[in-house]
Amino acid sequence: MSHRSRASGVKGRRFSDRGSATVWSVGAIAVLCVVFGIGLGLGQAVVTRHRAAAAADLAALAAADHWAEGGAAACARADRVARAQRTRLVRCAVVGDTSDVTAASGRGPFTAKARARAGPARPAGPAESIPSFAPAG
Repeated sequence: MSHRSRASGVKGRRFSDRGSATVWSVGAIAVLCVVFGIGLGLGQAVVTRHRAAAAADLAALAAADHWAEGGAAACARADRVARAQRTRLVRCAVVGDTSDVTAASGRGPFTAKARARAGPARPAGPAESIPSFAPAG
C-alpha cells in the first residue's frame, strides 16, 4: 500500500490547520470593514451637526439684520440663507430686534437640528457691569 492511498483513507487521515490563515484574514478584514463603517457613520453625523449649527447661526444673524422689515421678511431672509447652506429652516421667530431660529440638516438617521439666537448687543446694566478695583491703602 502506498503512502497516497493510506493518506486518502478515513482512518489514516490527519487533520491540519492548513488554510486557517485565510479564515483568520477574512475575519480580520470583516472586522476592519465594520469598524471603518462605524467611523464613517460617526463622521457623517458630526459633519451634519456642524452644518446645522453653522446654518442656524447664519440664519439668525440674517433675520436679526432685517428685523426692521418685519418678522415675515426677516424669516424669509433667514430661510434663503439656510437653503444656501443646504439646510432647512425649521422655526423662525422675531421678537423685537432679536431673532430665534432652528435649522435642520441631513436626512433619516443623520438628521441634526440646531438653534441660534441673534440680536443687538445690550449695554451692560448695573448687575452686569465689571467691578473696578482700587489699590488698598
